[in-house]
Amino acid sequence: MADIKLDQLKLKYQSVLNLMNTLGVQLKNLHVQDDKLVIRGDAKTKDDVNKVWNQIKLVEKNYKLDLMVDIKFLSDAPAPKPQTAPTLRIHKVVAGDTLSKIAKKYYDNANEYMKIFNANKDKLKDPDKIFPGQELIIP
Repeated sequence: MADIKLDQLKLKYQSVLNLMNTLGVQLKNLHVQDDKLVIRGDAKTKDDVNKVWNQIKLVEKNYKLDLMVDIKFLSDAPAPKPQTAPTLRIHKVVAGDTLSKIAKKYYDNANEYMKIFNANKDKLKDPDKIFPGQELIIP
């Protein structure tokens, strides 16, 4: 009898179970207790838990009659945004340039010249010796 009730309730809440699977919610328990479907699991974020609850309410506004749900979330933070690659800037040295002048131009701080030197160690051996025509990476 419990197996029939489990199958009936799983069918009713199949869209919820499908969403949980899509979101990567780790299912801990799925069984019938006191004629109610019991779902326990762990979601990655609070937002995922809210999505599951929204789906439950779409299926059945009076879900408390036949459903008990306990889904915990592991993180309160939103999903991380994909990182974009940093913009690569190239500066072509002209007569009169120094690393300090270039740093002032790009960073508004002449004292940041070592950033440029360190990014160009393959081309530069001395931060005081740069030459017109060199192309320097500006990190």
